[in-house]
Amino acid sequence: MTERVTTHDALIYLMVTMSAVDKAMNDAELARIGRLVTFLPVFDGFDEERLIDVTRAAAEILKGPEGLDIILEVLRDAVPHKFYDTAYALAVEIASADYNIQQEEIRLLQMVRDRLGLDKLTCAAIERGAIARFRSA
Repeated sequence: MTERVTTHDALIYLMVTMSAVDKAMNDAELARIGRLVTFLPVFDGFDEERLIDVTRAAAEILKGPEGLDIILEVLRDAVPHKFYDTAYALAVEIASADYNIQQEEIRLLQMVRDRLGLDKLTCAAIERGAIARFRSA
């Protein structure tokens, strides 16, 4: 990788990874990534025309033998510490997109929490917020 990975890119890499971790990137998850990138303040200044290229770059990294570990290292290195909880929240958001969180997604959330050094209470609050947002009538 010769280009510097931006904070925006790293956050998108994480969302793509969360979408792909269960071996099935579904339309709900991909649509959620697109929506989040267009309206969340953390993505201010991101050129939305790059979204497909950044998504493809993440997929290419994930194809490699150490792909997941590389994504997690890029995430930790490219995202400022103050956005670590935001990164976790984005991962939870994508895992929740299809209203069915798989075991692989739970494991990836644990890996993100551990790699970023997030405390369990913060992560539980983020997860609880997602449950409240996605509850159906």
